[in-house]
Amino acid sequence: MLTLARNWWVLVVRGVLAVLFGILAFVLPGATVAALVILFGAFMLVDGVFALVSAWRRAERRTSWWPFLLEGLSGIAIGVITFFWPDVTAFALLYLIAAWAFVTGVFEIAAAVRLRKEIRGEVFLGLIGLASIVFAVLVILFPGEGAVAIVWAIGAYAVVFGILLVALGLRLRRLHVELEPRSP
Repeated sequence: MLTLARNWWVLVVRGVLAVLFGILAFVLPGATVAALVILFGAFMLVDGVFALVSAWRRAERRTSWWPFLLEGLSGIAIGVITFFWPDVTAFALLYLIAAWAFVTGVFEIAAAVRLRKEIRGEVFLGLIGLASIVFAVLVILFPGEGAVAIVWAIGAYAVVFGILLVALGLRLRRLHVELEPRSP
């Protein structure tokens, strides 16, 4: 924990970058999806590098480092793939999300049918499933609009993720300040 607290600033930087990425996704709604995909690739590269820094520092302290290493390598790999094939990345993500939404919707409807004898209000689960299926079909039929909607969803996620990382980093900073005088 002391190593993580000592490197609190890495989490804050990662969080600020995530928030900036999220804000750009909302502020530039007219920007092309390709530009936002490239921004996503840059974010993944930078985030991956910072995760590798965390892994390196944890390895120096002989604490659990391999999850940070895997996170860093996967972030860098996604960033590189995004830069080499931005169009493919955009459509691949779009269709993976559509497939996920469709499958999720089918399972939600199936669960609602099975639960109809056990709970009241299962109709809401069925409606959620139907909404997921409709979303999937709309994304497939209108990929351009679906891509913008998904970019906004990614932007919202990045803002929330970033705020939480900054909050964690600042909490770890306080912990570092409290523990530093006591540590050797």
